[in-house]
Amino acid sequence: MTPDLFLEHWRKEPLPLIAILRGITPQDATNAAEILIEAGFRWIEVPLSSPSALESIRLMRQCAGDNAKIGAGTVLTVAQVDDVAEAGGQLIVSPNADATVIQRTRQRNMVSLPGVMTPTEAFTALHAGASALKLFPAEQISPELLKAFRAVLPLSVACLPVGGIRPNTEQMRRYVQAGANGFGLGGSLYQGGMPMDELAKLASSYRQAWELTQ
Repeated sequence: MTPDLFLEHWRKEPLPLIAILRGITPQDATNAAEILIEAGFRWIEVPLSSPSALESIRLMRQCAGDNAKIGAGTVLTVAQVDDVAEAGGQLIVSPNADATVIQRTRQRNMVSLPGVMTPTEAFTALHAGASALKLFPAEQISPELLKAFRAVLPLSVACLPVGGIRPNTEQMRRYVQAGANGFGLGGSLYQGGMPMDELAKLASSYRQAWELTQ
């Protein structure tokens, strides 16, 4: 998916947030997907460092159908891209901007969301075919720095800070005002072994915080 098509699709999302479920197990995968979709999430990422991550992705895809995009995070190699594609994944997220991973992701007709920290990395990723940019880690990329990114990046490119984003309306609003199009949510939303009722409460908190930024 090209950046302009991704952004067009992304802007229609009721909740432009990616749920990152690091540590999720296949036993909890379907329940977690149902909870998140009910809360309004339409993008769910299972980092490959999670136990039996590909099986969780398969189960979530069966559960989600057309209601959400399911994919993998911490994808570092072309072989992993292929594994995720075979599991039914629709999204590839990486902590870095590896051109071969980005290119293979696009060849497999999946959304490519590489991690970048500098304008040089951002343009390298876009040149390789990235669908959007994961600004990571967001703890090191302040709203002021994001605003500087936005001064040089094409407006058709979605920028999604990931890392340290809390269900805090003021924090989210500052990033949105600087040019963020949404966020990726990690450990503040889900941690391995978390009870599903706690995930439901946190998902609701993030939805409310996002809605208050609008």
